[in-house]
Amino acid sequence: MPQLPTAVLTPAQQEAVAAISAGPRGALFGPFVPLLRSPGAMVRLQEVGAYLRFGSSLPKAVLELAILQVARGRNQAFEWGYHCPLALDAGVPRDVVADVAAGREPRSMQEPLATGYAIVAHVLADDAIPDELYDRAIDVLGEEGLIDLVVCAGYYTTLAMVMNATGTDADALDPPIEMSAS
Repeated sequence: MPQLPTAVLTPAQQEAVAAISAGPRGALFGPFVPLLRSPGAMVRLQEVGAYLRFGSSLPKAVLELAILQVARGRNQAFEWGYHCPLALDAGVPRDVVADVAAGREPRSMQEPLATGYAIVAHVLADDAIPDELYDRAIDVLGEEGLIDLVVCAGYYTTLAMVMNATGTDADALDPPIEMSAS
């Protein structure tokens, strides 16, 4: 999908670019480039994403692991490449990232990563969370954290679908752990 030349942006698109550039992201990139074709959707989605990444109650490692699970599950190379270093920096162990990259359930994880991983695996597989896991998630992440985690999985699934549908290029990214193709 070709880039929109700045000179032909509609006023709504110009406002959307200004809004995202003024926020914590600082620029228009990744999924927001194709989303700019629907500036209303882009602005609203980026607000949800800004909350998740910069204001959520979730521990950063749980959030970043969830994003990697979605990126792997949707075979979304841009999202994987962008968030892999963030996950490692947030404290997700390299062996856990490598397992997710290979499409394997990680062998061992400490809390709260173990619960976060299990929740995302369930919602990506069939939307159902068993009662025992739900109760554990409330204990480990709290009610707000559980809902933020489910919203995170849905939000990043949406971004992955947009990027996959529009061929968002990940060539410029160099992930420290490559996602295996499947």
